[in-house]
Amino acid sequence: MNQSLKIDPYGFREYDARWLYEKDINAEGITNLGKGFGTQIIKHTKAKNPRVIVGHDYRSYSEEIKTALKKGLISTGCLVEDIGLSLSPMVYFAQFYLNADAVAMVTASHNENGWTGVKMGIKRGLTHAPKEMAELKKITLDEKFVNGEGNEKEIKDFKKIYKKNLIDKNKIKKKIKVIVACGNGTAGIFAPDILRGIGCEVIELDCDLDWTFPKYNPNPEDLEMLHAIAKAVKENKADIGFGFDGDGDRVGVIDDKGNEIFSDKIGLLIARNLSEKHKNSKFIVDVKSTGLFANDKILNRNECETIYWKTGHSHIKRKVHDENALAGFEKSGHFFFNDPLGYGYDDGINSAIQVCHLLDNYDKRMCEIISELPKTFQSPTMAPHCKDEEKYQVVENLVKEIEKFKNQKLKIDNQEIKKILTVNGVRFSFDDGSWGLIRASSNKPSLVIVTESPTSNERKIKIFNFIDAMLQKTGKIGEYDQKI
Repeated sequence: MNQSLKIDPYGFREYDARWLYEKDINAEGITNLGKGFGTQIIKHTKAKNPRVIVGHDYRSYSEEIKTALKKGLISTGCLVEDIGLSLSPMVYFAQFYLNADAVAMVTASHNENGWTGVKMGIKRGLTHAPKEMAELKKITLDEKFVNGEGNEKEIKDFKKIYKKNLIDKNKIKKKIKVIVACGNGTAGIFAPDILRGIGCEVIELDCDLDWTFPKYNPNPEDLEMLHAIAKAVKENKADIGFGFDGDGDRVGVIDDKGNEIFSDKIGLLIARNLSEKHKNSKFIVDVKSTGLFANDKILNRNECETIYWKTGHSHIKRKVHDENALAGFEKSGHFFFNDPLGYGYDDGINSAIQVCHLLDNYDKRMCEIISELPKTFQSPTMAPHCKDEEKYQVVENLVKEIEKFKNQKLKIDNQEIKKILTVNGVRFSFDDGSWGLIRASSNKPSLVIVTESPTSNERKIKIFNFIDAMLQKTGKIGEYDQKI
């Protein structure tokens, strides 16, 4: 292997690739990733010169990384079509609109500065799942590359086409006043224009692009970002607040009273709204999502089915596709709308638009609409540090512990565990609908912990304390990013 080449194998995650730039991967490593991906595209499409859409987010080093990636793709024979500064959903949309063979988006999404990564896909509207990532990793690390003669061209002004596509089919009647918060990430040059375009009155919050992220990371699960939006909603007497992540595929929502609404609850409201028109539909939600989907009266009345599935935009996207579901909702704010509402991929701005349609359809304020859902006490997503090379084994051991706990009919807050779901880590639930989740993070050296109870805040905390005590016993857990 080339001496100056640096590429940490752990950067190949479950459904995208992420590294700390220069520490874990350098420009030559990125070029090899491009060669690996180009080789994989040619293998799967059987095209000698496949067309690949490439875009990048607004970080100081993203363009440099994109240049190195394109070099690798071109060396295999790929015809690169560079759409410039982009959101991930704009790159996915471009694959449909320009009828291309594959996509590569240079982004580390909401990760802190220093991180970089690439979201990749071959089949339209889908991104790499573990199988494709494992294949890509093998090709790249074994350096089994094809050689060819590719080229690149710049696609100018594609931003306008993407914006117009979302605006034209989503006009609303009411003048909804919205706070649009972008945490100085790439969504700042898209979200305000599109939401104004559909008919909203927009108040911008941190929409100027600034790659130092001076206030906080653009991450709609981050409490700091949500609190800033809540403050702006109250000060401006807005109808709703939206927070977008770094590459624009996720959204966080704040109601008119400044309350944070977790994305799974927003998903349930949207699903209810859609189920009236689209009876017998399927919805996919991830294992971090509220238990309310399972026996919602409106979804049941409209004979809709909800399937709980693996967390991760690639997993949910694929499941929506495979099940031909109408939509998919992920707790982290990734929403997927299938035909006739979208192309199946996640787009934070389209998700915000669906919430605007909800407000447009009902003569009620957002806080009134949300209050119609049964109340539950939900924890935020909590991530205790756990090494990449240890996290999956830690979770596997905890699955056994919890199964033992269930079999012995031991109680947590006077409740026995009734059901265990192990499709992604372990989600254990109780008769009253309370539940807890432990899984390994797909893109960071950490675990993911969520708890929820429809009964009481105390029960939610007791379930967390039960999980935390088990984690501490392993001796393999570090600091939490946030804690209840």
